[in-house]
Amino acid sequence: MANKKRTTLKDIANALNISPAAVSKAMHDDSRISDKTKKAVKRIAKELDYQPNHLASALRKGKSNLVGVIVPRTNSNFFSSVLENMEVVLNKAGYNIIITQSNESFEKECKNIDTLLFTQVDGIIASMANETVDLSHYEKIKSKGIPLILFDRGENDLNVDYVGINDYDSSHMIVEHLVEKGCKRIAHIGGYRRTRIFNNRIRGYVDALKENNLPKDDSLIIESSLTLEDGRREMQRLLQLKNRPDAVYIASDYAALGALQILNENNINVPEDIRLIGFGNEPFTSLVTPSISSIKQHSKDIGRLAAETFLKRVDEPELKQSLNKIILNAELIIRDSSK
Repeated sequence: MANKKRTTLKDIANALNISPAAVSKAMHDDSRISDKTKKAVKRIAKELDYQPNHLASALRKGKSNLVGVIVPRTNSNFFSSVLENMEVVLNKAGYNIIITQSNESFEKECKNIDTLLFTQVDGIIASMANETVDLSHYEKIKSKGIPLILFDRGENDLNVDYVGINDYDSSHMIVEHLVEKGCKRIAHIGGYRRTRIFNNRIRGYVDALKENNLPKDDSLIIESSLTLEDGRREMQRLLQLKNRPDAVYIASDYAALGALQILNENNINVPEDIRLIGFGNEPFTSLVTPSISSIKQHSKDIGRLAAETFLKRVDEPELKQSLNKIILNAELIIRDSSK
């Protein structure tokens, strides 16, 4: 079946025997066009199912009122909450958002950026994929003079606005809590060091061990993609060590859930035998047994502040020389898994 031809301004003009320019003016409520003509144009446009070409309009005006957003995934409460609060702020300011997912893939992230640039977005707000090391696709955004705001995951080398939590202090807080509970052999299942936030979490963990006179054991420091399956696999590996950990801090609630499954399957009591702490405060952490202690990342504030930072970039050109780095203090939610 052939695709239906898209209705144009010329089609509406031909139906009313007026010029396309007059149709365009009527569509934009131009005072030089009579009310009678405006009503006729809008009636025919509706009958012919006319859809404005926003891309062409953006090219003409140099402004699309669209903001591109890139997230690693949308199936996490953290990112969905960020998106929801970001959209509220941007919608009030007259912008709509285009949401894309990288699924933690560098290649997909590059394609997302190319698509958003082709769509003539007025800005891009992004959280980087786990695989991302080469930053040239982000440099492309900067080279075009398009505002780029990073949140949660971002690299200092890009020298752009950033909104996130204090990952170093979060890890420090977790280790201090576990030490207070008498733990002496604390493992850390984290993300990859190449990603700044995960590197900061590892640094905070290592420094907190040192400050509490606990040895750093490389067999207890694991880098992974932090999926549920990673949590299961790495927890199983830790249980096979001759000298097991008495606590495990995991930089993702999904991986923490996988680790908890393995502990339960092996009849290991949590927290009596091994204490467990996740990261992200996903809703399920309070629902599983035992409930999982976790770091609250203030997703609502991050979404709101990232959107507000974009609006400042657009509305206040004098800010272009000063970067906006917003670092929020995280909160440790203590539940049964580490009590």
